[in-house]
This record gives sequence, C-alpha cells and structure tokens, in this order.
Amino acid sequence: MTSEPLERSRAYALVPFTRLLGARREFSEGGRARLVLDPRPELENMLGAVHGGVLATLLDVAMASAAVSRIDFTMTAVTLAMHTSFLQPGRGQLTADGEVLGIDDGVAACLARIVDDAGRLIAHGQGSFRYLPHR
Repeated sequence: MTSEPLERSRAYALVPFTRLLGARREFSEGGRARLVLDPRPELENMLGAVHGGVLATLLDVAMASAAVSRIDFTMTAVTLAMHTSFLQPGRGQLTADGEVLGIDDGVAACLARIVDDAGRLIAHGQGSFRYLPHR
C-alpha cells in the first residue's frame, strides 16, 4: 500500500542538488532526520576537507527533512534563517542529524549537527523553516 505522505517522503531523492552532492538520507521521521555523506575529492576545500558550503547544505537539509517529517510530509519546508558554526575540518564519512525543537505559527525551529566517522563534532547549526504547500 502506497500513501501520498510516503511518496512525498521519497521526494528527497529527486532533488538534483542533493543527488549531485551524493548525500543519502538514512531516515526522516517523527521530527528527526539523518543524512550521510561519503567524501569525494570534488567536495573538498584547499585543506583537503569537505567544503564548508557542503557542510552548511547538510545541516540545512537535515533540519528541513526533520521539519517535514514532523508533519508527515504533508507540506514542504523552506529555510527562513540559519546559523552555522564550523568547529573543525570534516574528513571521512560525515553524518548530519537534524531535529525539530518546536513549531509555532507555521514555522519549525530546528537544530542539526555533523559528526565524522570517529564521532567528532564537525559543525552544528540552528534554523527556522516555513511550511509551504507542495508545488
């Protein structure tokens, strides 16, 4: 049996930018989401670490995925504001976990963090996401 929310939950795999990055979503349910990224040379900065723009994208998508899962994928979520802190270079496989803290007046407040395969905190962020109808 296939439900409309389930089909919308799979829409993530169709987003060209996340496909380009090679980020894969492990789960997105109940206001939590996890993305995993394997390193590739074309994603690196001058230090040989994953570029900060890629890290920011992982945080953003993890939070937005958590936000839409909180409402059973009935709407999409767009970023209103995001604050990101980069703590150390990201090398190796990176895991981004996002979660919804609360929802008020159609806006989800979220947190996310990225750790490397040794469990070191690489970056974290917080953001607000507006719910909008699917196009």
